Amino acid sequence: MSTPAPFIRTERGETTVTDVLAVIPARGGSKGVPGKNLAPVGDAPLVARAVRACRAARLPTAVLVSTDDPDIAAAAHSAGARVAERPAGISGDTASSESAVLHAMDVHRAHRGRDADVVLLVQCTSPFLTAEEIDGVAAAVLDGADSALTVAPFHGFLWREAAGTGGHGVNHDKAYRPRRQDRPQDLLETGAAYAMRADGFRAERHRFFGRTELVRTDPARVLEIDDPHDLARARALAPLLDTAGPATGAPPACRLPGRADIDAVVLDFDGTQTDDRVLIDSDGRETVAVHRGDGLGIAALRRAGLPVLILSTEQNPVVAARARKLRVPVLHGIDRKDLALKQWCEEQGIAPERVLYAGNDVNDLPCFGLAGWPVAVAGAHDVVRAAARAVTSAPGGAGAIREIASWILGKELTAS
Repeated sequence: MSTPAPFIRTERGETTVTDVLAVIPARGGSKGVPGKNLAPVGDAPLVARAVRACRAARLPTAVLVSTDDPDIAAAAHSAGARVAERPAGISGDTASSESAVLHAMDVHRAHRGRDADVVLLVQCTSPFLTAEEIDGVAAAVLDGADSALTVAPFHGFLWREAAGTGGHGVNHDKAYRPRRQDRPQDLLETGAAYAMRADGFRAERHRFFGRTELVRTDPARVLEIDDPHDLARARALAPLLDTAGPATGAPPACRLPGRADIDAVVLDFDGTQTDDRVLIDSDGRETVAVHRGDGLGIAALRRAGLPVLILSTEQNPVVAARARKLRVPVLHGIDRKDLALKQWCEEQGIAPERVLYAGNDVNDLPCFGLAGWPVAVAGAHDVVRAAARAVTSAPGGAGAIREIASWILGKELTAS
């Protein structure tokens, strides 16, 4: 399935960004696995893994964690999500996921002043959910479906017990055992990700209305954590499945750079500190969106004594204005970024192999070849990701620079 750009046309022919809201229900109470949503799998709690997957996806424009638990709220904030404080009336054992999503939609509408166009339900009990699967269900609705869900091919024979009659086949006649290739393909609902037209979801109040699109996923990654045995399996599988990288944005077996590795940080601008979109008003003035967390991260790097440089191909007053705001030097309107980087390193007395360079597109590749720590942001061009030593879980314009700062500074950033 193709992934459409997240834009819609208004009746007047204008193009506007489609608001795709990802909601992650994560209440504090859990009978099967106490504290389940904060249980670590791999390098992060389950709720943080779900947030990272949503933020690494291309189509969601907002990520909201619905919770009644302050510790889950703190973990969600740290991973880069906003939090909807769930009322007690929809936080009990019998509360439905739909009620949490509807409440989160209300919170989002109050914050943004309008409803989302598409709403996603993402379950943090599916630890190996990928950004591609999240984009898949969102794209299905953007392509015209009313609702969508992730499914995986299933080839097993299902049985059900009935009192007094023994077992009988659910998806087969027990008297006839056809070969797998002669049977219709069964698809298993993974429980990981769902997408709905927001207006239809408000009207119907359930997730499977209208035309429901099935988005196939890798059955090897399907696991729902409902009991301690599931959690143990997830922890055993994490070293194998996380090295593939789709859910976290990380390349296989990558080591993240620390303070001991880095003497300077050089940052591309468009697509690295922004989401690569430019808004142009009727007078031709350009505006971009940046992330406040990135500003916090850059300030922390400066306080730690690390030189920071913005290096951009674009000659744009927006770039210069952002550099002034951050109080860092900027070189922009640069055709050969690698030569500019090399000269800057010589002037600063910094060895290029001690430089972390963050970028997102092919014009950053020459700098990748020069810097000792080339880093790609999530959503970067595939060639750029392949050339990077590390890849952020956050996309450009969504906290990627703050994430890099947290790699380098660790607890020092938290305390700053």
